[in-house]
Amino acid sequence: MLKINDLKISYKTKNTLVEALGPLTMEVNSGDTYAIIGPSGCGKSTLLKAIGGIISNFSGSITLNGEEINPKTHSIGLIPQNFGLLPWKTVEENCILGLKIKDAIDELTLDKAAFIMETLDIASLKNRFPKELSGGQKQRVAIARSFILNPQILLMDEPFSALDAITREEAQELFLSLWNQYKTTTIFVTHSIDEAIYMGKKIAIMNSCPGNIIEIIDNPIFSLKNMREMKEFGELSTYIRGIIKSGWKA
Repeated sequence: MLKINDLKISYKTKNTLVEALGPLTMEVNSGDTYAIIGPSGCGKSTLLKAIGGIISNFSGSITLNGEEINPKTHSIGLIPQNFGLLPWKTVEENCILGLKIKDAIDELTLDKAAFIMETLDIASLKNRFPKELSGGQKQRVAIARSFILNPQILLMDEPFSALDAITREEAQELFLSLWNQYKTTTIFVTHSIDEAIYMGKKIAIMNSCPGNIIEIIDNPIFSLKNMREMKEFGELSTYIRGIIKSGWKA
């Protein structure tokens, strides 16, 4: 379980101290997907950076299974908005990069990598470079790389925002198909209410900077077949919009 307790993050700009986040407290159960939605500048990406160890100057605590979270001792995956692929490496090399860094390449991990690449329909692209890929293909490579690494926590920063509507839905479905097999604990931030409902087993709503959690919703229709076509999908969307309208500060 990931536990965040009284997390506060601030930074200086010129001679002014800006409170960027918190105090924020939340718990993420192992194997869950958490969608975090909030206005621009509320600290969503800052939260991911703190969990991922990119930001270490904060007050409060972040623990994973009772231990202070540390990217040197915990396996943490990150899918940024720009996918984070190395342009001089092929699709296959990008996919197994995390394994190489951790010196964890063997027959078993390579078989798993091949399976995940096949599942995401990028096995035939393994010798291409990122510049030769579409946005949707790059996204699938980024997803494959993260699942191949088998992280304890997967962080996703608006991972589908750069894709067109049809490609975005396909990428979401492919991600969930893998998540259902591996149940990787996932936290992702989004500006899309529909995406939060479709991908979040729990939906955390943040208010304006300094961001904290207004409400956490247990998604009653998560992973149900044809969810987007259900009346409950629209009802939940309307409910979340109501929270946003009343809870987000000007």
